[in-house]
Amino acid sequence: MTKVYCGHFESPIGIIEIITSENAVLSAMFVETGVNNRSNQSDLLTEAIGQFEEYFSGVRKEFDVPYMMKGTDFQQEVWEALSRIPYGDTMTYKELASEVGNEKAVRAVGHANGRNVLSIMVPCHRVIGSNKHLTGYAGGLHRKQWLIEFEARFKKCSSIL
Repeated sequence: MTKVYCGHFESPIGIIEIITSENAVLSAMFVETGVNNRSNQSDLLTEAIGQFEEYFSGVRKEFDVPYMMKGTDFQQEVWEALSRIPYGDTMTYKELASEVGNEKAVRAVGHANGRNVLSIMVPCHRVIGSNKHLTGYAGGLHRKQWLIEFEARFKKCSSIL
């Protein structure tokens, strides 16, 4: 049996519950309440929380802690494509469907996005509707909007330097 660890990070837009095994982050999702139990933390959980701190301070542009997501081959392909969307950029569901080789699979791509359990780490918040409007985000559209604006601001700042 695999031991799991759970910690909470208080971000500017809500509490993120992070669950890890010894070897991989298994989940990072927004929750309504959470208490950081320091007695149930692993080195990996501490590192993941640190990377969220860096992300929200504008220093970290991508996460490099190991993670594991369970899903179909198609979902895995979509999640991999999500990971390639550059920080501060957005892509439509149709563009993402094309990226995985089937531009007609827009609904399936949306479904795979909805099954992403690694909020922000696997950046499904960077996917928008073809009309450039925000659609669907497990953490809520207000958080999706905030994340897109936050990344755009820091991307602009880093390109000036």
